[in-house]
Amino acid sequence: MKRSTLLLMLVSAPAVSGCVPMMAASAVSMVAEGARGTPVSNEGLGSQARDDCTRQAAQYGTVDVIDVEQHRIDLIIVWGTVDDGKQKRSFECDFKTKITAFKLRPIRAQQ
Repeated sequence: MKRSTLLLMLVSAPAVSGCVPMMAASAVSMVAEGARGTPVSNEGLGSQARDDCTRQAAQYGTVDVIDVEQHRIDLIIVWGTVDDGKQKRSFECDFKTKITAFKLRPIRAQQ
């Protein structure tokens, strides 16, 4: 009986040892998700997002906003172009309750 119990433990050890770390990782993930809380909608901030992102982009030239999109419940993205008279570039501006990211990229000429 002792040999069969030992054999069973040896055979099942790899399966159980892989399962325990996965369960721990899942628990940590759930705690982190809970700590973040439920995202709050910023749907009413579209005009503020457009204005703030336009002001940020204006540092690089004349601004033309192309689109303002509610990308997620808590994220608005503003796309547009800036032209300083020498070159035209595109921008992408992420906005939650304030600007969280601003990317400026060159516009390559089509061939």
